[in-house]
Amino acid sequence: MSEEPEQPAVAPFKRRSFLASAALAAGAPAVTAGPAQAAAPAAVTGPAPAVVPAAGVPAAAAAASTAGAQLAAPGLGTVARLLAVPETDRGVEWLKSALQVAVALELSTIPPYLSAWWSVKDHGSEVGRMLRRIVGDEMFHLSIACNLIVALGGRPRIKAAAPVFPGPLPGGVRAGVTVYLSGLTKPFVRDVAMAIESPEEPLTRSVHPSPTVGQFYSGVLNAFRVVRPDLTARGQLSVHVGGDDLRPIETLDDVESAIGIIKEQGEGTDGTPEDPFENDERAHYYAFGEIYHGRELRETDDGYRYVGGPVPFPDARPMAPVPVGGWPNPSPEVKVLLHRFDATYSSVLDTLDAAWAGGGERALKAAVHSMHGLERPAVELMETPIPYAPGSTYGPQFRALRRRI
Repeated sequence: MSEEPEQPAVAPFKRRSFLASAALAAGAPAVTAGPAQAAAPAAVTGPAPAVVPAAGVPAAAAAASTAGAQLAAPGLGTVARLLAVPETDRGVEWLKSALQVAVALELSTIPPYLSAWWSVKDHGSEVGRMLRRIVGDEMFHLSIACNLIVALGGRPRIKAAAPVFPGPLPGGVRAGVTVYLSGLTKPFVRDVAMAIESPEEPLTRSVHPSPTVGQFYSGVLNAFRVVRPDLTARGQLSVHVGGDDLRPIETLDDVESAIGIIKEQGEGTDGTPEDPFENDERAHYYAFGEIYHGRELRETDDGYRYVGGPVPFPDARPMAPVPVGGWPNPSPEVKVLLHRFDATYSSVLDTLDAAWAGGGERALKAAVHSMHGLERPAVELMETPIPYAPGSTYGPQFRALRRRI
């Protein structure tokens, strides 16, 4: 019996050249147009941080980054096609298809945010706590999307939606954003986290070249309003996820509330910084903005600016961005760690699939327990130097494996 990478079934990430991804290792943004511009609002103070190339990264990599990023961006994809369907023609099957894309979208945020969190040496620091909360929120959002599919009589496909990194967001949303795995750095916060989470109405208005996450979720909610499908609680899960309580979704009001939580906590919020959600926590975009600018967001006479109390950038393990195709020529010891991590990650995904296929809360709790086992091999990788890139370390690749007999 052997294991090999599982091929993603939903909006697969297209691969780019190694040189293109090496540019990411230098901290350079893959694409600077569109969402990346939205990620750096004008109503802030201070210049963007200088980008210092990592040792061992070819100078030619920067020149290859633009072409590579264009290959990674699929343009108008699944979400655009879904939203192009007239609202009167969006039935239950349309909703199931759209919610499967939602599963892929929510799942695609968890590995990069986990990698950034694990890289922080002090999880008790302010930024460490912020990242932990955001990871919990994303897990909750994924669970909501799964419950919504089950409520319609469907079954979510979680492992099949597992993305390959680096690459674009599933479904063609936020075209131009390249999501990659690395330790916590300011370029990562700016070019990945803030780009993913950019709200519908950020501090400054921007023009998006592709459907946004918020537009997508609004389309899903409107379809529920038009179709008013029968919803069943059978097979849905009710458990504490992250910092929230997951409950069965049985009415249109429940749908409104569930999708509203996803939008207001994270991607697609149409709220402003003065409209924080539960416990006065800001939407993810503004939380990442505070990490990037090193200051709390405050309302001033000139609008919102990051001029509040200090938010110290934490000491982080120097995990380099995972290149396209994975780490080249790893040592036997690194191979063992990579395989151990990927095997556990695959087990988590399999158990999550089982939870919403009748396994219930027991299976979900088993998946959460297995997920805790990911941190140790991840940190071991993050503390293993890369021979050809002095000053940088390895990190997890988050590859879903399938078994072959």
